[in-house]
Amino acid sequence: MSLLESSILVGIWPESKSFNDHGFGPVPSRWKGKCEVGQLFDAKHCNKKLIGARWYNEGADAEQLKGEYMSPRDLDGHGTHTASTAAGILVENVSFHGLAAEAARGGAPRARLAIYKACWGTPPSCSVAAVLAAMDDAIHDGVNVLSLSVGGSFETPESLHAVANGITVVFSGGNDGPYFQTVDHPSPWVITVAASTIDRSFPTVITLGNNQKLVGQSRYRGAKKDDNFRELVWGSGCTARAINAVGVAGKIVLCFDPKSLTTFMSPSSIDDAIGDVKEGRGKGIILGMHTINALDAFASFEGFPAAAVDYEMAFRMYEYIDQARRKNMTPSVKIAPTQSTIGNVVAPKIAAFSSRGPSTTFPEVLKPDIAAPGVNVLAAMGYQYKFDSGTSMACPHVSGVVALLKSLHPNWSPAAIKSALVTTASVTNEYGTPITAEGVLRKAADPFDFGGGHINPNRAADPGLIYDFNPKDYVKFFDSSLSRTEYCNAKRIPLYHINLPSIAIPNLRTSLTTWRTVTNVAQVYARYKAIIESPPGVKMVVEPSSLIFDATTKMRTFKVTFTSTYKKQGDYTFGSLTWNDGGTHSVRIPIAVRVIIEDFYADTA
Repeated sequence: MSLLESSILVGIWPESKSFNDHGFGPVPSRWKGKCEVGQLFDAKHCNKKLIGARWYNEGADAEQLKGEYMSPRDLDGHGTHTASTAAGILVENVSFHGLAAEAARGGAPRARLAIYKACWGTPPSCSVAAVLAAMDDAIHDGVNVLSLSVGGSFETPESLHAVANGITVVFSGGNDGPYFQTVDHPSPWVITVAASTIDRSFPTVITLGNNQKLVGQSRYRGAKKDDNFRELVWGSGCTARAINAVGVAGKIVLCFDPKSLTTFMSPSSIDDAIGDVKEGRGKGIILGMHTINALDAFASFEGFPAAAVDYEMAFRMYEYIDQARRKNMTPSVKIAPTQSTIGNVVAPKIAAFSSRGPSTTFPEVLKPDIAAPGVNVLAAMGYQYKFDSGTSMACPHVSGVVALLKSLHPNWSPAAIKSALVTTASVTNEYGTPITAEGVLRKAADPFDFGGGHINPNRAADPGLIYDFNPKDYVKFFDSSLSRTEYCNAKRIPLYHINLPSIAIPNLRTSLTTWRTVTNVAQVYARYKAIIESPPGVKMVVEPSSLIFDATTKMRTFKVTFTSTYKKQGDYTFGSLTWNDGGTHSVRIPIAVRVIIEDFYADTA
């Protein structure tokens, strides 16, 4: 595969096995990039796999650059992790200290990589000037896919320029969930990715002094056989004050506050609690918390007995402590080392941290676009392989699939590739039940959680129909800040008329009609019928209700009319439109509609 995938990242660790170039042919002659040298990075660190590396420190302050490599070399590990996830070669027998022992490879292992280090420090921070300069160089160098695991809003005219040059741009959607209206990168020309879980878990057996066994989750690396029971004490919310009051030295602490069940919703609160227990010379910690896949918060304490349990288990431990005290007995517990298992949990689910729509910038563009694995992903970091979670990890999964689709369909536009991904995504798990979204309360996932659904690469290779769009036409929908064209003085067309594989209408008053055009990319002769799932409270009509394609008709346009069935200020409701050929192709787009009767409103979901 001569495809060139580029990552706007925080650098690369070139010695990682994931970037070995064994078996790769010569670098494509069309490649115009460079291998820029710097601190602990010279020309020999590029090869036939890692064909380019640049670095940009414009706009970075002195604090960000403190301790950094002034070169493309990765200090934080974020860049290496995401690059290997997107396009790392197959590496056998990797694990993190025995956990998740298996082979590792990226989504497009035969793709070439070019790295553009534009973010600095730990945690990484990116300046707009550096990211835009990196994107500009990537476009000039000749990449096919831009993978940007960065937060904020960098999808400026430069990313539209990339799309206009045939480059698919993939962004992470942000880690500010489960709150609504937090999604990053809302521009319609980019692919915005949400994060999902995988079916790998990390069970840890917790044995109480009465021989009752409970199972939590952890990253604890201890002795293979540990029969040491320690006194178990209740530390409430495990604030520094509570820890000092209890006296935790030599003991394992249950952190569980029945009066504040949201205590450990953030990684920082988990980190603080574990740190306080360690500082108090405690010998372990058990946190009662929502099941929000927060094991990365345990990453700095993997040699320390620490486990997460749900509230039911935490309450049982709380009762055990109380009952033991009433009997003048000393409650005790032991935490066994973590194991890893595959296939024992239902997946995918949308991660609690994954940012949610609707977009505040462009509410007429449904975001995110799609979901991909982003929880407890094992990938390269330095010379090792480590776990990390975030939409940053989900983004390169999609980028790798994009590279494969681009190789399979070299003439497809970025819009066509995006359409193929969105319209073939799954909205159910392997058991056929709806994908759920994690949070304080779990719920059935909707388009503001996962866009079209969870990525399904095999189906995306043969989508049947695509919703294509010429990037030059985006300027009809945006003001002239995006491009100097003859459309600058034209009246802006509502964004829900863009030929996207989704429809979002934030302001339906009575009735509204929009249009879409689909292109047949499967068998020449085909007939598709519309399957309509109207959003509750909205009547939805599609005309025509069937589409016929033949040797002379490869594109068909249809209109969709939405009519409110009640006159009330409403919430968003969701539906879908699926074109089905009665065979292998089912082309589904998500729909979100909000009915309003007043210009002011606060309901967003």
